[in-house]
Amino acid sequence: MPAEIVPSRDSTEPCAAPARIRRQHGDGLKLVAVESPPVTELHLTVTPMRGESINAMAQRLAEALNPWDATVVRQIVFGSAAACPATLKTLRQVLDDPELPVAWVEGTGCGDHAIAGIQTHAIAGARVRTLSDNGRPLARTWEDALATHCVVNPILPTRTQATPPEQAREVFENLQTGLASAGMTMKDLARTWFYLDGILSWYDDFNRVRNDVFAHNELRPHSLPASTGVGGRNPMGAALAAAVWAVRPHDQAVKVMHFAPSPEQCPASSYGSAFSRAVEISSAEFRRLLVSGTASIARDGKTEHIGDARAQIERSMQVVGAILESRRMTFTDTAFATAFFKSPADAPLFADWLARHGRQSMPVVCAGCDICRDNLLFEIELEAVQAGG
Repeated sequence: MPAEIVPSRDSTEPCAAPARIRRQHGDGLKLVAVESPPVTELHLTVTPMRGESINAMAQRLAEALNPWDATVVRQIVFGSAAACPATLKTLRQVLDDPELPVAWVEGTGCGDHAIAGIQTHAIAGARVRTLSDNGRPLARTWEDALATHCVVNPILPTRTQATPPEQAREVFENLQTGLASAGMTMKDLARTWFYLDGILSWYDDFNRVRNDVFAHNELRPHSLPASTGVGGRNPMGAALAAAVWAVRPHDQAVKVMHFAPSPEQCPASSYGSAFSRAVEISSAEFRRLLVSGTASIARDGKTEHIGDARAQIERSMQVVGAILESRRMTFTDTAFATAFFKSPADAPLFADWLARHGRQSMPVVCAGCDICRDNLLFEIELEAVQAGG
């Protein structure tokens, strides 16, 4: 359904009951519903069935989402750029949302189907506001008992003929504009996603731009958002596409965001990347953990297991498992995950890891995307949710 424009604070009333988390794991569709009355958050992961058309895939998503009377606040599609116009039109039609916010990322390969997967975060039980500027949608916001949440998605430059670093600066300017429309600043950032076309040719330049912007906005190593930065083209042909999630507590004296280190790795800021390994967000009767893109990187910041995709997958999952354990969670709590492969041919190695560890039902999209170092073969990001404070 379309987002409401009228603001509401209905969802800021104290929860009458503890959160309940429901999980449905079927072929081609995983649903994780976090029910924290009056608000329900839905996490849907849709992957293509054999021989399935794009229209049929979009229809399955709509059929899973529509009974909840929910509004999409964040959606990402990993798939062929050529499939974007028709798929986007179909998604907006079947979800009855003409301004549906969709980030589209094309990797180096998406298997046998034009779409590798669709991840959808939707809200029911709270009014979702679409914030616009001169008729152009900027962001979507919603409120729960503790905070206002703002998602700006997607964020693209307009000057696509400029140099990549110049486009990156414009993306950060647009990011700040979107946050400002919700009365927020960079200090409210919890999570960022950056998809760089030709990442290996300018990732150092991107880091310099990001570091400079964060420094000017007084973001420090102990308060940096979780982040993913991988290679991926976008249909506009821009050097960079981005998305962000920001959180502002209703009561500034209440700490809602907790910046979590990795027990197995050094801070990313130690080697020039401005992000936290993970950020935990408290949302009344449940917790969510946003784990940054994680690869096979040692405590000293160097790549481990060069040339060995299986070992890099094993190490990456060990690191993520340790982050989860440090926050009293496990892989069972996963709501979303994205696995990135420099070579899509390595995807069966990850499927083998899932099978060996009994995680075949994990809600994960596997996408062929370049990683930020030429010797990294695998990266995974993850969001986990758990009932309780």
